[in-house]
Amino acid sequence: MEVHAHLIILGLHQDARLRNLVVNVYSKCRCFGYARKLLDESPEPDLISWSALISGYSQNGLGQEAISAFREMHSLGVKSNTFTLSSALKACAGAGNREPGRQLHAYLIRRDLGLDTFLGVGLVDLYAKSGYMVDARLVFNVIPEKDLIAWNAVISGHSHNGQGEEALKLYLEMQSQGIKPDAFVYSSLFNACASLSAYEQAKQVHVQVLKLGFIIDIFAGNSLVNSYAKCGSIDDAERAFREIPERSIVSWSAMIGGMAQHGHGRLALQMFNEMLKEGVAPNHITLVSVLCACNHAGLVTDAKRYFSSMEELFSVQPMEEHYACMIDILGRAGKLDEAMELVNTMPYEANAAVWGALLGAARIHKNVDLGSKAAEMLINLEPEKSGTHILLANIYASAGMWDGVAKIRKVMKDSNVKKEPGMSWMEIKDKVHTFIVGDRSHPRGKEIYAKLEELSEPLRKAGYVPMVETDLHDVEEREKAKLLYHHSEKLAVAFGLIATPPGAPIRVKKNLRICLDCHTAIKLVSKIASREIIVRDINRFHHFRDGLCSCGDYW
Repeated sequence: MEVHAHLIILGLHQDARLRNLVVNVYSKCRCFGYARKLLDESPEPDLISWSALISGYSQNGLGQEAISAFREMHSLGVKSNTFTLSSALKACAGAGNREPGRQLHAYLIRRDLGLDTFLGVGLVDLYAKSGYMVDARLVFNVIPEKDLIAWNAVISGHSHNGQGEEALKLYLEMQSQGIKPDAFVYSSLFNACASLSAYEQAKQVHVQVLKLGFIIDIFAGNSLVNSYAKCGSIDDAERAFREIPERSIVSWSAMIGGMAQHGHGRLALQMFNEMLKEGVAPNHITLVSVLCACNHAGLVTDAKRYFSSMEELFSVQPMEEHYACMIDILGRAGKLDEAMELVNTMPYEANAAVWGALLGAARIHKNVDLGSKAAEMLINLEPEKSGTHILLANIYASAGMWDGVAKIRKVMKDSNVKKEPGMSWMEIKDKVHTFIVGDRSHPRGKEIYAKLEELSEPLRKAGYVPMVETDLHDVEEREKAKLLYHHSEKLAVAFGLIATPPGAPIRVKKNLRICLDCHTAIKLVSKIASREIIVRDINRFHHFRDGLCSCGDYW
């Protein structure tokens, strides 16, 4: 500002070259009011001034302002160059706004500007961040010279959009092209492994990272912690966490959240206190993880303390996620009146997460009235989801209200709501094996059912009795018991017992919540077979060992 004042005193402020430099400085210093005033006072602001302003907006996360400035520039007849277009594309990507980006793409084609690597990466990033990976891949395929940044953009895009398998495939293709990866690529790969819960692949990528020395990079380190936690190995996650030289709030949040998801609620809270002692202030994500830790461990008093003091102690105002967690905690603990009071007094409209928590609480405590109300609200919010109908049917069934079960079935049939089939899968030697209830299509199907038959007598002696009351099929009890015994989780565990070395952990993933009957049976199998069995369902991880589960039967 002092230098600018001197320019005015000396009468040099009208010099176009100097004016452009001043606009650029103000933009980079986030003094956009001054930059804009200078630009508006210019008799004929040129492309360099506009580019400086647009780039400044874009680099500082002000995407909408950058897009508006770009449009205004064009309305004044100033034509953009590659640099300006790249800044505008970055702004569109940062704002998650695909439509202006598509218009820019069309402008490129109309002006026949060609697609260099710089612009190509901008378009890939734009489409990826908007969730349009088909468009991103089409652009990536026509980039003439694909450098590391281009590969990083497309791999990161697939990983960010939950397409982990594609991200891993592209990584192999990139290596075949002789492109050496950097820490950012590995960060995306760890996130891809996390989305797939692909433990073996995560270990393989980790080995490559160690060879290249990238693990000291905080981004790769944080992603590795998250990856191991979501792949079912909280011990590996903690080792990776301890090796990060400068742990940020992202590092701590990933570790605390991982411990919570694995049922180590008290350890998660200990880690939270360790974080506070190191002077790291929590953010709203950390506090969601803390409340989840309390939830999974049934620590109601601790949860109330953290929830009521988060604004005072940490300057974090409770958001919808925090209220949903607290309502879930109260509901699971049987404090249904307190949960409803919080719903009625919170400053937000109750969303699907809140009503889902209440429906889950109603199922646990067999409260038909609350279950009916929560289900009604959920069906209005998410009419296409079958889980709501199934949970309500379970509540009716546990209360012996079979007319209610029949009514739910009719509603589902009339509304064409299909029940999502339960599916379990496990990864062995880089191959994924998938199972559904009663599945006999697996190449080793005979051996799997033979193993289940072999386990039946030891299970019976250990006290296992099929929980036929949890099965909603309209068949005889004997048939219900058979269906329960052939659930996808049990088939996957039986396959794990015959396909992995004795003593090796068995890792199973499931797309729905593990059923009570399978939970009981797998606890006993872990003791009978002397194996650790790790099941990741839609909510959390269950570590079965020596007849016990890490969740303490509280999930």
